[in-house]
Amino acid sequence: MKWSSSISERPSLDDAVDECTSKLTDELGGTAPDLVIAFVSAHHEARYQDLPRLVAERLPGGLLLGCSGGGVIGDGREVEQSVGLALTAVVLPGVHLTPFHIDDAALPDGDAPPDDWKALVAMADDLDGEDDPDFLLLVDPFSLRGNQLLEGLDYAFPKSVKIGGLASGAHYPGGNALYLRDDTHGSGAVGVAIRGDVIVDTVVAQGCRPIGDPMTVTACERNSLLELDGRTPFEVLKELFERLSDGDRRLAQHSLFLGVVMDELLDSPKLGDYLIRNIVGVDPRRGALSIGDILKEGQLVQFHLRDAATSAHDLEAMLDQYAGAVPAPSGAGALLFSCLGRGQMLYGAPDHDTGMFRQKVGQIPLTGFFCNGEIGPVGGSTFLHGYTSSFGIFRPKEIS
Repeated sequence: MKWSSSISERPSLDDAVDECTSKLTDELGGTAPDLVIAFVSAHHEARYQDLPRLVAERLPGGLLLGCSGGGVIGDGREVEQSVGLALTAVVLPGVHLTPFHIDDAALPDGDAPPDDWKALVAMADDLDGEDDPDFLLLVDPFSLRGNQLLEGLDYAFPKSVKIGGLASGAHYPGGNALYLRDDTHGSGAVGVAIRGDVIVDTVVAQGCRPIGDPMTVTACERNSLLELDGRTPFEVLKELFERLSDGDRRLAQHSLFLGVVMDELLDSPKLGDYLIRNIVGVDPRRGALSIGDILKEGQLVQFHLRDAATSAHDLEAMLDQYAGAVPAPSGAGALLFSCLGRGQMLYGAPDHDTGMFRQKVGQIPLTGFFCNGEIGPVGGSTFLHGYTSSFGIFRPKEIS
C-alpha cells in the first residue's frame, strides 16, 4: 500500500491539477493508482464538471471519488476561504474497491431487510465475517437523508467502518459536486466499499469536555429530556452552574452540549465514549431540554462544554490514545473530515488539526476537506456529527 497527498492553491483548475498530479506521480514512482480522491473548493465551481477528465488524463486508471468543499486539506495543510484543490492517490495491492452512487429515493425504508441495503451499495452477494467491507462515504446534505443511510448501513454491515463527510461549499440544492469515476453528480451520495488487505482505523474528536457527573435519563419523550436521576434538567443545571468557574459559566451560555453514552454496558465512560449532541430548545414550564437526537430511558449522559482550548485538548487526547494503541502505521495514509466551524475560525491559526495529527501519529499522507457534517463511529455505531474532526487511517493488515 502506498499513499501520496498533494494540494494546490493555483486559481486555474488546469494548473492546479497539473501541480497536484505531478507530485503524486513522482511520489508513487510512476505506478498507476487504484484510487484517486479529490476535494475541490467552491472557487472552481464553474469547472466542477471538468475535474474528472483532467484527473483521468494525468492519472489514468484510478477510480475517482471526491466532492466539493468549503475548504480543502492536502499534504498536511488546510486551505480555508481560498481557492484550493486537494488530491490523494493510492496504490492498494490486494484491495477490492466497489464504487456506488445513491439517490435519496432509492433508500430502503426502516423495515427493509439487510439485503436491500447491500444491493444499494452494490454489495448484494452474501459476505462472510472475514470479508466485510469498510465504507468511504461522501453525501450531499441538501438531497439525501444522511442519518437514514448510516443507520441502514450499520444494520446491514454492523462490523464495518463507515467514514466520510457531507459535501460543502454550496448554500443551495444542486450546488455541490460529488465525483465518482467519470461522473459529476449534484445530489445523493457517492462512496466506495473497501475489502481486502486493509484496516481502517478511526479517530473521532468531538471537541468537548465533560462537566458535572454522569447521570441516568429517568424520563424522556423522543428528543425531550425530562428527568435526570429523578430531577428536572433545570434543577441539575442550576446546581451544576453553582459549581462552575466564572469562565465555564460564560461558556455554558452558548456552548453547552449533552454527551450520550452509546454503549449501554459502560458504567464508567471515558474519552471517546460520548456522542455529543446539541441542546436545541428549552421548556421552562417543565424544566426540560430538547436534544438534537432521540433519547431513551436508562441512557447514561453528561453535560459538556466546547471551546478552542477544549477542542484542542480533546483532539490531542484522542490522538495520543490512538498512537499509544496502534504501531506506527508504515505505508498508511489518512483522510480527515473536519467541520467548517473548526480550522482558523475556531483556533485563530491555520493547520491546527493537521499539525497535531502529524505530531502525534506521524508524517503519513493526510488529505481531506471541511464538511457540512462529519461521519464517524462512536460506541460501535456510526453517526453524523458536527464540530468534529473525523479521521480515517488506512493501513495494510500485515502490520496490524
